[in-house]
Amino acid sequence: MDPTTDNAADTGDPGTARASLEALRAEIAKAVVGQDPAVTGLVVALLCRGHVLLEGVPGVAKTLLVRALASALELDTKRVQFTPDLMPSDVTGSLVYDSRSSEFSFQPGPVFTNLLLADEINRTPPKTQSSLLEAMEERQVTVDGTPRMLPDPFLVAATQNPVEYEGTYPLPEAQLDRFLLKLTIPLPSRQDEINVLTRHAEGFNPRDLRAAGVRPVAGPADLEAARAAVAKTSVSPEITGYVVDICRATRESPSLTLGVSPRGATALLSTARAWAWLTGRDYVIPDDVKALALPTLRHRVQLRPEAEMEGVTADSVINAILTHVPVPR
Repeated sequence: MDPTTDNAADTGDPGTARASLEALRAEIAKAVVGQDPAVTGLVVALLCRGHVLLEGVPGVAKTLLVRALASALELDTKRVQFTPDLMPSDVTGSLVYDSRSSEFSFQPGPVFTNLLLADEINRTPPKTQSSLLEAMEERQVTVDGTPRMLPDPFLVAATQNPVEYEGTYPLPEAQLDRFLLKLTIPLPSRQDEINVLTRHAEGFNPRDLRAAGVRPVAGPADLEAARAAVAKTSVSPEITGYVVDICRATRESPSLTLGVSPRGATALLSTARAWAWLTGRDYVIPDDVKALALPTLRHRVQLRPEAEMEGVTADSVINAILTHVPVPR
């Protein structure tokens, strides 16, 4: 492991932890081109003990991004391909009868990991989708009445395909609200796409991150030190009021049938604190709230059908609200 990780583990120094987490961008860039905002969002989610919904067309490196993050953080990761016939026990695990001991033993499912990639979560029925709810919220799964704790850190990164809805099961609003952030993974720019093809022409293998040079630059100890520092990041009453005003404005917007709940307001405050700490401050400013407003709130609002037909998007509504809500000084 990188020496900075060992140092953070020994001292728990927030400054060392911040430097290690900042190094993630450069390390992941060895495998994934041009996705710095998504990397930052995943780190913010880890600091806030939240989960992430990744939305993007096929082939924009969503899976590779999560695998590279796990490799750079030296965390365990597993992937579940959600399909219409996937059962809840395929995710959480099940009791298996051992004929030699004549007893049932628990066989853990893929959810027992640090970073779980739930690929195309909207392709599986609600019964299986909901099997993740307890794991995401309670950090445990219950099988045959026995609760079993999940490892820490634990993050679910669920992916969705935004252009193909036939045969899918859209996540209900209550389940969307369980995700801390919704990150959109855009198509790369022309130069970034040229860089991707150049790497592949030079022999880059996305299945072999070690050969690509991705190495651990941070670890669980850094995350613990960082989480402790984020928890001490101060928030003024004016900032708290600003967050509340933004969320209340979504409930009054004529373009929305569903606004942001108090849980969403709490999430925005948490992500703003994490972003403030990552940028080197121990206090939150309005720009921190603005920076995380879109990824934190876009999946917590619901557009009116007539607004959607006119081309209005959740992002445009939230941006308009950020423009009109008075900023504290």
